[in-house]
Parts: sequence; C-alpha cells; structure tokens
Amino acid sequence: MSDTTTELQEKKTGKDLYSYQKGAINKIFKSFEDAREDYHLLYQLPTGGGKTVIFSEIVRQYLKHHNRKVLVMTHRIELCKQTSNMLTGFGVVNKVVDSKANLDDQNKYSCFVAMVETLNNRLNEGKLDISDIGLVIIDEAHYNSFTKLFKFFEKSFILGVTATPLSSNIKLPMKDNYDELIVGETIESLIENEFLARADVFAYNMGLTSLEVGSNGDYTVKSSEDLYTNSNMLSQLLQAYEKHSKGKKTLIFNNGINTSLHVYDTFRSAGYPIAHLDNTATKKQRKQILQWFKETPDAILTSVSILTTGFDEPTVDTIILNRATKSLTLYYQMIGRGSRILKNKSTFNVIDLGNNYHRFGPWGADLDWQKIFNSPDYYMDKLLNDEDIENKFKHEMPEELRAEFANSEEVYFDIKETYKDSVRKGESSKVVLERSIAQHAKICIENSEDVYDAIALAKLLGDDIDHRIQSYAKCISRSTYNFLSWLKDDYRKKLNAYLRENFDTKFEEIHGRPPE
Repeated sequence: MSDTTTELQEKKTGKDLYSYQKGAINKIFKSFEDAREDYHLLYQLPTGGGKTVIFSEIVRQYLKHHNRKVLVMTHRIELCKQTSNMLTGFGVVNKVVDSKANLDDQNKYSCFVAMVETLNNRLNEGKLDISDIGLVIIDEAHYNSFTKLFKFFEKSFILGVTATPLSSNIKLPMKDNYDELIVGETIESLIENEFLARADVFAYNMGLTSLEVGSNGDYTVKSSEDLYTNSNMLSQLLQAYEKHSKGKKTLIFNNGINTSLHVYDTFRSAGYPIAHLDNTATKKQRKQILQWFKETPDAILTSVSILTTGFDEPTVDTIILNRATKSLTLYYQMIGRGSRILKNKSTFNVIDLGNNYHRFGPWGADLDWQKIFNSPDYYMDKLLNDEDIENKFKHEMPEELRAEFANSEEVYFDIKETYKDSVRKGESSKVVLERSIAQHAKICIENSEDVYDAIALAKLLGDDIDHRIQSYAKCISRSTYNFLSWLKDDYRKKLNAYLRENFDTKFEEIHGRPPE
C-alpha cells in the first residue's frame, strides 16, 4: 500500500453518519469478529437509507485495522463509478477494474471496484491478483450474477447489501449463498425520522389476466406490450397523470421499449414535456436526457429497466408504474426512485397501473425480511394471482359517467354475491342477469324524465355491462369469445326492451308520480 493511500485512510471521513448507520456498522463488524474468515453475511436496508455510505465506511475502517485488501462488486458500470466516487469521499483510494483498466499498478491499491462481468473475465484470464482480498462487498446482492464469482473468494468474508433480500431467481434462494441476514432500519422508521419521503399511492384496478409469465418468473415483455400499448391503457395512463401528477416531475416505468415509445408519443401529442430513455441510448444521449430531466420542473421521463438502480434524482414527485411485475425487489426499486427527500418535499405520488399494490401491499409495509430470506417459496406462494386479485375488485364507474346517475344512491351491483344467493336458493343462474338488468334499468329511470332519456343513458353503460357479463361468465365457468359476445349483445337488447315495457310503471314507483 502506498504512503498516500495510508495517509488518506487515516483521515476522518467527511460524511456524517446517522445513528442507525453507525449501529449497522457495529453489527457487521461484530460478525467479522465472531465468524469464520469465509463467512457470508447479508445486510438489508431500504433504498435511500444509505447502503453505499455504510459499506464505504466499513471499507475505510477495515483497511485501517486489517492488513488485507477489499473488493467491491456491482452489477452495472454506472454503479461502479458512483461507488468509486463515494469511496474516494471517504478517503479510500480505489481502482475501478473496468474493461479498459490497466492493472500493471494494481499493487499500489488496497481497494478495487469492479462490475461483475468484467471481473469474471479478468479473474478467468488471471489478470487480477486477489490472493490478499480479505473482504468482498456485493452491492445489489439479490442479483444472481454475482454467485458465479464466489468460488474465487473461498477465504474472504463476503458482505452482500440489498434493499430486498429476495433472489432475482426464485430457484436460487439467497439463503443458499449467505449464512445470515442482518435487517436494517425499516422504511416506516426512515420516513418517521425524515430520511425518506412518504408515498401517497393511487392504485387503479386493472384487468391483467391477458399477461403471461415467462421463464424468469415475471411477466413477459410481449404480453405486457400487447396490453399496455392499446389505446384504452394509454388513455387511462394519460388521465391518471392529469388527475394526480399534472405539472409535477414524473418518472414512468414500462415493461418494453415499444410501450415506452407509445407513452412518449401519447404525452407528446397531448403537449406535455416528455423524453424516452432505454438501454440503447448512448452515454452522451443518456447524460443529456437526465440533465434535462433534472433541470425541467414539470419533466416526464418514460423509461425501461435502466433507472431502477443507481439513479438518484430527489426532485422526482411522481412514480408511475405503467407495468405489472411479480418481483417484490423491482416493485420496491421502482417506487424507491421517488423516495428521496428535499427541503420542500416530504411526500411523493405513486400511480399504480399494474395491480402491484394489490399484489405486494403498500411500499414500506412491515415485511418480515427474515422469514422471506429463510422461506422465499412460502412468501411467493402466498401472493395472489391476477385472477384472484381481480375477483376482489369492486367495479366502479368513472367519475364523469357516475355524474350522469347523480340521482341514484348506489349504482354497483354484485354479480358474484347474487349468483351465490341464487345457488343457495336453488334458482336458475339466469335470474342473476335478470336482476342485473332490472337494477340497470332502475338507475336509468331514476335519472330520466322519459323513456328516450332512459335508453340514452343505457347506451352509456357499455363498460359496466361488459364487466358484469365477465363476472357472470366466471361464475358459471363459461368464457368462450362467441358466448361472451352473444351474452353482451343479448343483455343490451333485454335492457332496452325492459325500459320500453316498464318505464311508466317503474317511473311512478320511483318518483311517486307518472312521467310527464
């Protein structure tokens, strides 16, 4: 180790550590003292809690008190650079081992920062001496790409850090690679102590049963793009933005480049300032787009994949999940991009268009990370599938349509409960639709002065009728396309016939007077 390196590491860090960060460091070093030299320890801390600050201070203290070297691994080149800069800020002289790095001077360094794939190549080529590495730190340790390198560090203490100790591949649980999990501060505690902003969630009830799950356990890009690029979904996205986030800095996450480009076109056509970013952008383009996003107060950035980690922009006011995911880690990462606090920012909005809130619960819920770490299959098996989630939804009319039925106290009709009741009474399932038609007719008559008004209102109930037919078809387990089409058409005809035949009688029952 050079004199300059030693001198810098003797200096006090310029970073002030919070009490919970100091507590975490003490727990981790206690494990150093008590465990064997090849112990694998995992530390969990929410996004925004300062994981990089914590392990940078650990590196500084380790090098000061141990005569061995440190290696920090990341899964992306951007994180390499950020980590290197943070370590330098702590007085740790370090070398980034990237594809262009000259390793002739590696003996001068006691700390290396490397991306996993580059490091794997260098180690297989024998170009990096790791014989004296005593501590290996793995950032974003839930990614499985790191595990192939463990064989090189059989005599090193490995410290993995992550916000979510749940493997990116359910078939390769983290408990198989780590001996122990230390759980850090909770999101709720970090919010209460004003280290993170609180999320205000607006969760929309979405029909997602057309989505398909791929071999990686998450929804496929193709099925996501088929759904999220249709005009209804794009219109709902725009409306949700205009209702909850108009004029606010907004980050939109999508599953697929084509979806993001459709989002870009939709918002641009509506006159909003928006940019699109995906992993095909050059470094220069990415830098320009992120600079524009930072400096533009009402900027919208629609993206795919690359901003879930290593992206820190505290001025983000709204996160839109324009996608569904079965990954708890991704769910937390996406929302975490909006959680950074500012002087005038203590809350941020989350607009969920993927039933993620219904699937995983609130961001910051009191999750038992120890149980998830030790029994990931049990946790995953408890998650509701899309059909179960949607069965719990209570269909609601859009506000503008509900206004057309202002005279009606209740417009909802529970098909499922009506069907259960008919079965208990031994009635034909047909009575379910008969009662539904009668209720639809009732709300039309309540808000009309003549039969023509009522029929006009009935025409506005298309989505409501379709939803009821879908629910009915599930109850009777018949859902072929031709059957549903016939049923929807037949329902509309019977509703119109009911109104023509019964309007005068029902009007007088409801209003206490004959129609004029």
